[in-house]
Amino acid sequence: MLDPQVIRDNPDSIKESVKAKQKEPSLVDTFLAIDKEWKDVLSKVELLRGERNKASKEKDIEKGRKIKDELALFEPQLAEVENRWRQALWAIPNTFDPETIIGKDETQNKVIRSWGKPTSFDFYPKDHIALGEALSMIDVEKASTISGARFSYLMGDFALLEFSLMQFALSVLGSPETLSKIANERGLEVSNKPFVPVIPPVMIRPEVFERMGRLHPTEERYYIPTDDTYLVGSAEHTMGPLHMDELLPEKLFPIRYVGFSTSFRREAGSYGRDTRGILRVHQFDKMEIESFTLPELGGVEQEFIVAIQEYLMTSLELPHQVMSICTGDMGGPDYRQYDINTWIPSQAKYRETHTSDYMTDYQARRLNTRVRRVNNENQFVHMNDATVFAMGRTIIAIVENNQQKDGSILVPSVLQKWMGKEKIEKIK
Repeated sequence: MLDPQVIRDNPDSIKESVKAKQKEPSLVDTFLAIDKEWKDVLSKVELLRGERNKASKEKDIEKGRKIKDELALFEPQLAEVENRWRQALWAIPNTFDPETIIGKDETQNKVIRSWGKPTSFDFYPKDHIALGEALSMIDVEKASTISGARFSYLMGDFALLEFSLMQFALSVLGSPETLSKIANERGLEVSNKPFVPVIPPVMIRPEVFERMGRLHPTEERYYIPTDDTYLVGSAEHTMGPLHMDELLPEKLFPIRYVGFSTSFRREAGSYGRDTRGILRVHQFDKMEIESFTLPELGGVEQEFIVAIQEYLMTSLELPHQVMSICTGDMGGPDYRQYDINTWIPSQAKYRETHTSDYMTDYQARRLNTRVRRVNNENQFVHMNDATVFAMGRTIIAIVENNQQKDGSILVPSVLQKWMGKEKIEKIK
């Protein structure tokens, strides 16, 4: 959430920011109206509480009883107004970096860097599902029979590809030397502190999901009514609250995690080619970064994270583009967002495989995650989250870009030591 005082002091500029994110500027007016109501009720309650304390000291039992009866009326009213106040505040999206493109949707995102060229073939290339089925390494028919549409089995070397990608990512994110190399190549002054591996829960309570600012759109979420819990749509959803309601010493920062999680999304409204194979499925695996930094270092942390993402994709020799995301395509909590789109031969275009979200202190305020500075000042931390590998989409990119005329698939050199082979072929 934004600092309420910033909204009170700058309502017009916040309205412009809200509008740029394709939300209703009236959200600001709604909050300010409830804010005034909240202040009025709070003032009455605080006055009565003061009078109650005074009566208690003076041992005026009759006056104390009368004040208690009045508080019994106003305190529930205060609780109700505070709930509406919080919901109105949380509905206002984060502001955005001044360098962010003001745009309506993804058509106005901008390519800022590219690596490699679209893969060319001297034969007609297959898509990942045709390759996987021919190699007996993807089975969507059996998964559909057992689990329903848009589930799949990854088998054999395709399953090993996922485990190899995980090992490769951990070898990079766990190495101070490699992290220093990545930072130096990009000219970034940033800590080389490794990322701590995490396997987080895949269920999250609604109130925590709301505090993360990632519950909506709820139609994308899988909800279990009997347990009043949601299945996560990404590892970040349960890594972000790891330090909820904590005050952490400055010496611990940056705090960096890399999490692996099975994730769940309904993918409501998706259709056509995206529903073929494993591009848009209800269950998928992801590795995610969650980073907590001092406020002044949040921006450079994101640049470092994007540099790591680019290093991973370049090492896999996959053609890709780094995109600056416009205001209308950003998430509500995001102050700045970058995506990486990777070349998918069967679609003859670049598709999103990575995202990097810098939230400033927007999430930390909701989660009440703070840092105790060496001068004893308490501040809200700044938070970043980002994709390491969306496993399904990365496997799609690998197998389609590295397919051979005979239907075999070359294994990227950086994965060969974990795969134990240079080529994926049909088992004879």
